[in-house]
Amino acid sequence: MIFSDFQKAISQLNDSRFLRVMGYGVALTIALLAAVTMGVQWILPDTISLPWVGEIAWLSSLLSGFILFAMIGMSVFLMVPVASIFTGFFLEQVADAVEDKHYPALADVTPVPFMDMLIDSTKFLALLVVVNLCALVLYLIFTPIAPILFWAVNGMLLGREYFQLVAMRKLGRVGANAMRKKHRFQIFLAGFLMAVPLSVPFINLFIPVLGVATFTHLFHRINTAK
Repeated sequence: MIFSDFQKAISQLNDSRFLRVMGYGVALTIALLAAVTMGVQWILPDTISLPWVGEIAWLSSLLSGFILFAMIGMSVFLMVPVASIFTGFFLEQVADAVEDKHYPALADVTPVPFMDMLIDSTKFLALLVVVNLCALVLYLIFTPIAPILFWAVNGMLLGREYFQLVAMRKLGRVGANAMRKKHRFQIFLAGFLMAVPLSVPFINLFIPVLGVATFTHLFHRINTAK
């Protein structure tokens, strides 16, 4: 069933609203990488003199290029908090697009006020950062299975966040909490399957949109089956 939800999400990738949101996300990520690179170039000197070596030119360009590749590598970890932040800004647009296409007969949902969405997303982000910092000890102790632990921890957190914010649009906070607790295993599994591709550079840029769409389908499937 979860794979069916994901397939429906993928089938809508050519939706103009999906493409617009993905464009925003990719542009913001590229802008961040460019800003970091230019910042390093601005801070570091173009040349540096070392004993017995002499003058080394273009140091800032060399290091900024290294940092660019390092940032791409770090996206394995950075895209998890980015995916968390994403919900506060773009969840409503993606969920509306999914519901307009697949669930037009349903009653209109009550949009969650933007500030409430942003506050909840910020709280989830803080929880995600704190839990990952605590879990860092486990990642270091159980190094061979660290990726699985990383996906499990963040899959649980992202699944909770995405489902909660999608469900709140229809059921309110209390109803969303009750449904999330009742179907926690399905939600965890969907979150886990979202966390895995978030660890793949470049592909992870598109996962937040697909995540919102998948959890929107998941919510409506569960809600109509109850």
